[in-house]
Formats: sequence, structure tokens, C-alpha cells
Amino acid sequence: MADADTVKSLNGLLNGIAQKIYYNKSEITEDLLKNELYPDLSPEEFHALHEKMKSLVKSIASADMDQAQLEAFLTAQTRKQGGSGGVSAEQAAALSRFWKSHRARIRESLVGQSRWEPGLRGLSWRVDVQTASSRGEPSGNAVALVELELGRQGEDSDFVCLEFDEVKVNQVLKKMAEIQESIDSIVNKS
Repeated sequence: MADADTVKSLNGLLNGIAQKIYYNKSEITEDLLKNELYPDLSPEEFHALHEKMKSLVKSIASADMDQAQLEAFLTAQTRKQGGSGGVSAEQAAALSRFWKSHRARIRESLVGQSRWEPGLRGLSWRVDVQTASSRGEPSGNAVALVELELGRQGEDSDFVCLEFDEVKVNQVLKKMAEIQESIDSIVNKS
């Protein structure tokens, strides 16, 4: 039963660390985690465990490790067990399970935290036939109407509406082709 409690406490600690660092839950504190999960540990012992697990989670998250990288990393950490800062096999297993279930959400959080400007949330477009020009003359020209939804996470969106005639659409397509060529030339140099 003690092993099950240890695993449960470690899973709770990892989840608490993720809640605080990546999911912006400020009410999760080190003291709260200690009191709820490890009441029998001394503050110094818990602080050391907390810092070690936090450091490991940050290393795994910053590298966005896939399963093979994670296994290699955790294997190296378990070999350090006798020395400084290693992890036990049960801690490695808990970290592996934790990362498998939280990887996508933590990555999304890190991407969101790294944005300084609003991002593109949505795009819709359609092609209409203009029935008259701005001077009231019959037109019959096709126009592309594009609506961009821009915003930051947790804020209301802003909408930008663009209207393109055939010439402008061709200019945009030409610029996009130039950008693609530039990207291809950079990638092929690497």
C-alpha cells in the first residue's frame, strides 16, 4: 500500500508542478503540495524533491521530448541514482506517464506563453461578383473577401476584413511563392 501512496503522491506533485508553471494556477504553492501530498517529509526534504521534479519537468518540456528521447533521458537519470540528482525507477515511470498525458497541453501552453503579438485564430473567405463599382457603374468583376480573426488567448478577438480584386490576388500569390522559394532555399542549405 505504501508503494501505491508513493506513486499517487508523486503523480500529484507532477500535476501540481504542471498546474503552477504551465497552466497558470497561482493558488498551487509549494506549501500546499507539501501539506497535501507529503505531510511527513521535512520542509528541506520536500523542497529538494520539488525542485528536482520541477527541474526534470522543465527539461522534458523545453526539449518537447518524444517517447524515445524521454526514455533515453530517464534512463540516464536513473543511472545517476547513486550520485547526485538522479531518479528512482518509480520516479522515472511516473515522469513517463505524466509526460505522455500532459505533453500536448504543456506544449500548447508554452507556445501561448511565447507569443508577444496576437495570433491568427481563424480565417474565412469567399468570392463575390461585384454588381457595381464605387461610382455606381455596372461592374461584374469578381472580388475575394477575406476575414481574419486575430487575438490573444483569453482575450476577445479582433476582425480584419480584406477585399481583393483579381490583380491583388495575383500579387499576393506571387509574394507567397517568393516566400516559399526563400524558405526552400534556406532549408536546402541546412
